[in-house]
Amino acid sequence: MNTKTLKSRAIVYGVLTILAVGMVIPFVWMLLASFKTSNEVFSIPMKLLPKVWHRENYQEIWKKIPLLTFFVNTTKLTFITTVVQVLTSCFAAYGFAKVKFKGRDILFVIYVTTIAVPWQVYMVPQFALMGKMHLTNSHLGLILMQAFSAFGVFLMRQFMLGIPGELLEAARIDGLNEYGIFARIALPLVKPGIATLIIFTFVNIWNDFMGPMIYINSTELKTIQLGIRMFISQYGADYALIMAASVCSLIPILIIFMLCQRWFIEGIAAGGVKG
Repeated sequence: MNTKTLKSRAIVYGVLTILAVGMVIPFVWMLLASFKTSNEVFSIPMKLLPKVWHRENYQEIWKKIPLLTFFVNTTKLTFITTVVQVLTSCFAAYGFAKVKFKGRDILFVIYVTTIAVPWQVYMVPQFALMGKMHLTNSHLGLILMQAFSAFGVFLMRQFMLGIPGELLEAARIDGLNEYGIFARIALPLVKPGIATLIIFTFVNIWNDFMGPMIYINSTELKTIQLGIRMFISQYGADYALIMAASVCSLIPILIIFMLCQRWFIEGIAAGGVKG
């Protein structure tokens, strides 16, 4: 490796390191601020570390609002929606990639183009439809609205296309039906894609604010994002407690990412080279 290549790599890694540190700094500040008093958070001059570590902040937030209820609701919605969306996306992707039927490609193009339609365009008719079906102010309504994903179908189809057709034909010759092929051959071969979709879907549903805000009215049905918003409206000056609640809301996302990161990285790398 020549000197020019080494210098180029050093510059690239240096820029990436600076960007990575810049992205991490807000999260580190939030974590440290969660152990401070509210007066210390925006004290001048600013101090990064708290004088005294107030661990009781993480006990206090559970008493101010029904945070446990919000966590249970969000976990329920996120888990069910993620499972359903991954299943529907994988089924549809397998059909669009490996099952031949008339109008398949046209139907796929029409379905995928819905990604370009902003949610604000169909937000009002969607709300009217959910109201007529009596699914407002319910978790079932939120789950059904996000049970299907054009992005998920597109992502999984890219991975399904990489499965050799000869392998599926051999399974058919051996007497395995399409559902067996899908479950025993297709799904195990697209684990990186499934992990990628799980992370994207989990983060999207967990952090969803507009959907629950529009459709959920009852406090006992609200999610963690609405709970934090409620906390801010009631205790807007308690910045330390707000930061503590925000840190708690990030923990499940970090856990999911750590569990799926190996397949997630493989999925991103593989998805970037497939047409």
